Amino acid sequence: MSTTPTVDQIADAMLALVTASYGKKNLKPMDLTKAMVEKFGAESCDKAACKLAIRQLIDSGRCIYSYVGGSYITLPPAAV
Repeated sequence: MSTTPTVDQIADAMLALVTASYGKKNLKPMDLTKAMVEKFGAESCDKAACKLAIRQLIDSGRCIYSYVGGSYITLPPAAV
Protein backbone atom coordinates (compact mmCIF):
# COMPACT_ATOMS: atom_id res chain seq x y z
CA MET A 1 0.00 0.00 0.00
CA SER A 2 1.52 3.33 -1.05
CA THR A 3 1.53 6.37 1.16
CA THR A 4 -0.09 9.58 0.06
CA PRO A 5 2.47 12.14 -1.13
CA THR A 6 2.33 15.64 0.33
CA VAL A 7 1.72 18.70 -1.83
CA ASP A 8 5.41 19.60 -1.32
CA GLN A 9 6.52 16.20 -2.65
CA ILE A 10 4.25 16.56 -5.67
CA ALA A 11 5.54 20.09 -6.29
CA ASP A 12 9.17 18.92 -6.09
CA ALA A 13 8.46 16.10 -8.55
CA MET A 14 6.73 18.55 -10.91
CA LEU A 15 9.69 20.95 -10.70
CA ALA A 16 12.07 18.11 -11.55
CA LEU A 17 9.94 17.23 -14.59
CA VAL A 18 9.76 20.86 -15.76
CA THR A 19 13.53 21.23 -15.29
CA ALA A 20 14.26 18.02 -17.20
CA SER A 21 12.04 19.01 -20.13
CA TYR A 22 13.09 22.67 -20.26
CA GLY A 23 13.98 23.67 -23.82
CA LYS A 24 12.78 20.33 -25.20
CA LYS A 25 9.05 20.28 -24.56
CA ASN A 26 6.49 22.74 -23.24
CA LEU A 27 4.40 21.20 -20.47
CA LYS A 28 0.79 22.15 -19.89
CA PRO A 29 -0.68 21.93 -16.39
CA MET A 30 -2.62 18.81 -17.41
CA ASP A 31 0.60 17.17 -18.64
CA LEU A 32 2.09 17.66 -15.16
CA THR A 33 -1.06 16.35 -13.48
CA LYS A 34 -1.12 13.22 -15.65
CA ALA A 35 2.58 12.58 -15.00
CA MET A 36 2.11 12.88 -11.23
CA VAL A 37 -0.91 10.57 -11.22
CA GLU A 38 1.15 8.07 -13.21
CA LYS A 39 4.11 8.42 -10.84
CA PHE A 40 2.28 8.35 -7.50
CA GLY A 41 -0.85 6.41 -8.49
CA ALA A 42 -4.41 7.60 -8.99
CA GLU A 43 -5.53 6.53 -5.53
CA SER A 44 -2.85 8.55 -3.72
CA CYS A 45 -2.42 11.61 -5.99
CA ASP A 46 -5.57 13.36 -7.16
CA LYS A 47 -6.23 16.34 -9.40
CA ALA A 48 -6.84 18.71 -6.45
CA ALA A 49 -3.45 17.93 -4.89
CA CYS A 50 -1.77 18.50 -8.26
CA LYS A 51 -3.55 21.81 -8.64
CA LEU A 52 -2.31 22.90 -5.21
CA ALA A 53 1.23 21.83 -6.11
CA ILE A 54 1.13 23.87 -9.34
CA ARG A 55 -0.17 26.86 -7.41
CA GLN A 56 2.66 26.46 -4.89
CA LEU A 57 5.26 26.38 -7.69
CA ILE A 58 3.84 29.49 -9.35
CA ASP A 59 3.36 31.45 -6.10
CA SER A 60 6.88 30.64 -4.89
CA GLY A 61 8.42 31.78 -8.19
CA ARG A 62 10.04 28.40 -8.90
CA CYS A 63 7.95 28.14 -12.10
CA ILE A 64 6.02 30.59 -14.24
CA TYR A 65 3.21 30.44 -16.79
CA SER A 66 4.28 31.00 -20.37
CA TYR A 67 1.76 31.84 -23.09
CA VAL A 68 2.86 30.65 -26.52
CA GLY A 69 -0.29 29.63 -28.33
CA GLY A 70 -1.42 28.08 -25.05
CA SER A 71 -0.67 28.10 -21.35
CA TYR A 72 2.51 26.29 -20.36
CA ILE A 73 4.45 25.92 -17.13
CA THR A 74 8.16 26.64 -17.43
CA LEU A 75 11.15 27.86 -15.46
CA PRO A 76 11.57 31.60 -14.90
CA PRO A 77 14.32 33.27 -16.99
CA ALA A 78 16.54 33.81 -13.91
CA ALA A 79 16.58 30.06 -13.15
CA VAL A 80 17.96 29.14 -16.56
